[in-house]
Amino acid sequence: MRKIINGQMLKSMMLSAAKYLDINRASVDALNVFPVPDGDTGTNMSLTLQSAAKELADVRTNKTADVAEAVSKGALRGARGNSGVILSQILRGVCQVLKKEEEIDVKLFAQALKTGAEVAYGAVSQPKEGTILTVIRMVADAAQSLRRKYSDFETFFREIIKEGDAAVEITPTLLPVLKKAGVVDAGGKGLMCVLTGMEKALLGEEINGETSFVVPETSNNDNNLEHMDLLSLGNIEFAYCTEFFIINIKKKTTLADIERFKEFLLSIGDSVIVIGDLEFVKVHVHTNQPGRALTKALELGELDKLKIENMLEQNRALIKKYEEEKKEMGMMSVSAGEGITSIFKDLMVDAVIEGGQSMNPSASDIADAVQRINADNVFVFPNNKNIILAAEQAKSLVENKTIHVIPTKNIPQGFAAALAFNPDLPVDENKANMIHALDSVTVGQVTYAVRNTKLYGFDLKVGDIMGLDNKKILATGKEVSEVTLDLIEKLRSDEEIITLYYGQDVKEEDAEALAAAISEKYPDCDVEIHYGGQPIYYYYIALE
Repeated sequence: MRKIINGQMLKSMMLSAAKYLDINRASVDALNVFPVPDGDTGTNMSLTLQSAAKELADVRTNKTADVAEAVSKGALRGARGNSGVILSQILRGVCQVLKKEEEIDVKLFAQALKTGAEVAYGAVSQPKEGTILTVIRMVADAAQSLRRKYSDFETFFREIIKEGDAAVEITPTLLPVLKKAGVVDAGGKGLMCVLTGMEKALLGEEINGETSFVVPETSNNDNNLEHMDLLSLGNIEFAYCTEFFIINIKKKTTLADIERFKEFLLSIGDSVIVIGDLEFVKVHVHTNQPGRALTKALELGELDKLKIENMLEQNRALIKKYEEEKKEMGMMSVSAGEGITSIFKDLMVDAVIEGGQSMNPSASDIADAVQRINADNVFVFPNNKNIILAAEQAKSLVENKTIHVIPTKNIPQGFAAALAFNPDLPVDENKANMIHALDSVTVGQVTYAVRNTKLYGFDLKVGDIMGLDNKKILATGKEVSEVTLDLIEKLRSDEEIITLYYGQDVKEEDAEALAAAISEKYPDCDVEIHYGGQPIYYYYIALE
């Protein structure tokens, strides 16, 4: 029986958890309450954990502290969707405790679970019971009792998994919407997949099943450019970009000589390229000693087309230009569909990244986009309630600028926020105006059901068309146009402008025909249509 786990075993447990969750992510996705085709809880949690696994690939030691730090950092960067963000916070809390000791016993692991639960609850402004939070809390509470009863990890994990599975089963009694849909909480189920995967590593069991996850190999690349921006170029280690050809290779030169030349360049610089044969060799290196590189190359043959550029001077010019063009405020938006993206760009949004239902961007994706904007303050429009937490988490990944998350829950709210921006106003006033603008637009969305269910008084079948507001289903039917008209009728009060953004599965002529029908029904309203190109949703509707 195993009473102690070390960094190597912890790494194996995390990689096993990532693989097991990936195998089961489709079944976790299927548990989402709403029958819309955005059941992505399992996918978001899996991608979050895979990011942690990839970070582990760069850890060259088996020290517990290094492994725990990599898991925490990777999960933070890769966190996607509400479920992924909460999982990343659970792992952050767990790793905070585990990294303190080289060898981990059951008591320490139980404390780690408790801290994980506390950190996760603290990350959510309004914690809701009947979710993944409930499951981790009940697992952590059980662990506190079980650590006094069992000292070996095999028994301890078996028992906490029993408690966790039981916690998942009671989630419908705590969250009425789960009970109505006849499902357990997807996030809680995903968490139990993580713990089960960890247990399998402890037991030495193989994980069988189809998976897209491949355990990453250890990387030998020290140059992590993931979060590089222009300002980081100020710290250039090797100043001279040196390029040349070696021609008329000496007869005594061998392929082994060329390989040794490459190794020499690696010892005096980086970004090394040495390609060719005994006829011709192309060379590229960043180094502080270009003369040594040239002298060594002359031992192999003649030099041709020599070019040496001072990257420090180039960088000074870039930084000067960057500083001169810096502005106080910028905007970044999440988009879905080429038409939607074009509209955001027309509204002077500085950076747009793809995302939305079934493809939530990670905290790192958002942070990278913000980092590329040359502004001290960046307003971020998540445009999806499942992306807001990831946007908030991106704040900790960005340096030298401030992220202001505007809690837009859909694309029309994102447009309203962007329209409210005024570069002549101060940051706080712009933020207040943007948040106020969210209430100025009433939003509807039209999509289709992906499973049979009874919800909000509707008996839905797979393929039924659904009209939704931000909270619930308002209209159903078999025809997209009929459901859209019904939805508008239920949403509208005294708005004067109705705007339709039609998706990739809607023909332009059908959108125009629907717009004409709406105009006929509401002659006092201005009706506009725009190509959105969004997947999943036939129409986004904005009433103003």
